[in-house]
Amino acid sequence: MSQSAYRAPMTAAEAAQALTHPGARALSGGTDLLVQMKSGRARPEAIIDLKRISGAIGVRETADSFVIGAMTPCAALGEHEGLVKAWPGVVEAANLIGSTQVQGRATLAGNVCNASPAADSVPALIAARAVCRIVGPSGERDAAVEDIAAGPGKNTLSAGEFILSFTLPKRPARASDAYLRFIPRTEMDIAVVGVGVSLTVDEAGIVTAAEVGLGAVAPTALRVVEAGAALVGTKLDDAALSALSRAVEAVCRPISDKRGTAAFRTRTAGVLAARAAKIAYARAGGVA
Repeated sequence: MSQSAYRAPMTAAEAAQALTHPGARALSGGTDLLVQMKSGRARPEAIIDLKRISGAIGVRETADSFVIGAMTPCAALGEHEGLVKAWPGVVEAANLIGSTQVQGRATLAGNVCNASPAADSVPALIAARAVCRIVGPSGERDAAVEDIAAGPGKNTLSAGEFILSFTLPKRPARASDAYLRFIPRTEMDIAVVGVGVSLTVDEAGIVTAAEVGLGAVAPTALRVVEAGAALVGTKLDDAALSALSRAVEAVCRPISDKRGTAAFRTRTAGVLAARAAKIAYARAGGVA
């Protein structure tokens, strides 16, 4: 690993300015960047550590939202009772990233900005309609999580920009979510398919709102609007679940590789979506 300059700015403005320099790379948790450096795939001239910026670490609950500092270790998300209660699927997804040791360093920002189609947290964040607060040399802007990845390993952030926080909305009483993935091994593997589903139901158990996020079956993770719409107005009966699965399968554009064929990934996506929807429905208090 070649020697790189190291900076740890205290403000977002300082960090944005430092990141405009060619060869600078942002350090959030470092679980990907440091591995890339050791293997020689990344040779940054400067490492800009973002963890000392105010608001970068921690979960803050407001009247209508949860604000997650983008450099918060994934392991810490499960320690916030309000977030776990409102968004168990998001926390589940974050806690599937790597090993226990990795989760103590890995962050949502790194998982999103690395732009892997198979990133675990991204489908769950998409289903949660999470919004990124992005800071850059020109100021701040907001963007939906699904708009960050441009393709495998490529994101839409401009020079000097980085994610400072994620905002998830508060939830009504009868709402919840779930995340499921398929992996070849039992632990610590990359998702062959990942699905996040978020549901809101009324007192009669009828779905009044639904969102579906899908990963590892296209160049970027997807928000599948048609899949969510298939559940609205139903009690998650077999017809609704079949419509959900069809809508999910219709948008799949996976590759075939040693971990699964395109046909297998597509079929699995439909199956996992239905299973995740059932879990989210039960958590939300739906009556089958």
